[in-house]
Amino acid sequence: MSAPAQAYRASILHFLSDPGSGDDPHATEFFEDGLLVVLDGRVLAVGPAADLLATLPPGAQVMDCRPGLVMPGFIDTHIHYPQTDVIASFGTQLLDWLERYTFPAERQFADAVHARAVCEFFLDELLRNGTTTALVFGTVHKQSVDTFFEAAEARGLRMVAGKVLMDRHCPEDLRDTPEAGVRESAQLIERWHGHARLGYAITPRFAITSSDEQLRLAGELARAHPSVHVHTHVAENLDEVAWARRLFPWSRSYLDVYDRFGLLRERTVLAHCIHLDEGDRRRMGEAGAAAAFCPTSNLFLGSGFFDIEAADRARIRIGLATDVGGGTSFGMLRTLADAYKVAQMRGQSLGATRAFYLATLGGARALGLEREIGNFSPGKEADFVVLDLACTPLLARRTALARTLSERLFALMTLGDDRCVRATYIEGRAAMCASARTAARPSLSFGAIDPVSRT
Repeated sequence: MSAPAQAYRASILHFLSDPGSGDDPHATEFFEDGLLVVLDGRVLAVGPAADLLATLPPGAQVMDCRPGLVMPGFIDTHIHYPQTDVIASFGTQLLDWLERYTFPAERQFADAVHARAVCEFFLDELLRNGTTTALVFGTVHKQSVDTFFEAAEARGLRMVAGKVLMDRHCPEDLRDTPEAGVRESAQLIERWHGHARLGYAITPRFAITSSDEQLRLAGELARAHPSVHVHTHVAENLDEVAWARRLFPWSRSYLDVYDRFGLLRERTVLAHCIHLDEGDRRRMGEAGAAAAFCPTSNLFLGSGFFDIEAADRARIRIGLATDVGGGTSFGMLRTLADAYKVAQMRGQSLGATRAFYLATLGGARALGLEREIGNFSPGKEADFVVLDLACTPLLARRTALARTLSERLFALMTLGDDRCVRATYIEGRAAMCASARTAARPSLSFGAIDPVSRT
């Protein structure tokens, strides 16, 4: 027998289309006193509480979440779970970051016990911040992805992940070969893609660390499996762009390398996309590829400022991404605050409603998962978050003075953090409640000061 329906009463916000396009006056749907009705893990109905309460199925359980704000779960379109433990490490820029922090951290994932421990913490941290779906980098080790999918499946999460392909310009003990890398990726696709709520991503780290042969075989694998994702980096850093130009002198651009090898298509998600020209952006839009906008990482590593308006002109789908560990927070609220600042540095504007669209339905569209997640259309999977707009004195005071929904949302994305997340629900089940947070507090000892960290 099915469990009874559950109904969640609160202010409810979701999006039916992109409020930034100006094409749809009904893009944003908000119910000040709303009801979200869930049956068997999927949305049954959403609307004003006054209209829906009388129509609930017999035996429905009503949970009063007022004065909270219910939104679809946040969607992170680019993040590295093996870099969890190097977040907030002092660095310079991208290529030095890889050598000093990323590669040493990823070596440890040859140990399955270590991979499991990091993975469990990583998923806890996502849920604690209201993120219910993510596109995730593993390491070159096949078991890093098996471990991730096992943990995600146990929690009932919708996640997409992939094994890194990397056969040059990296430490010897982190290299695979073109044949072995693609063979192991194919095995992971067979085991995990489409299983439960999981999806696979073919994952070259970036063109620089893959030979022509590895990229060619990855493109063949992508053609053989059109429903899987392709997930990689492009045009994050100027030194990286110059290196790609030297390695692939026959290509028109860095992006063109992926295109020539058949890796630019629907369900391709490219992280960063900062240093692209108009031809690159036009080609991305034509191919149906998406851009993962990583503002906290781009600021932290000094990479540059993503051009939202140029991406819009090229009709590129955009999702928000934390890019941990170069990114400095697992939280989408912190990420939205930096996204606004990046737009300001470009002389552009990112309004609050569009920002939250990018973190929800926009992210689902970037991943090609909008039929399953991203808003509260009936039949979609019921992943959602309950937010507290009075979790700190400052946020409560600023919210009380807000005159419009947009002002309230802007205060939330500017002043909010993980303390705002009262609960996270996966398919209608409570996966994290603020009252149940029991984060361990390790003892701290401070050794010798690293001279670099004094600067």
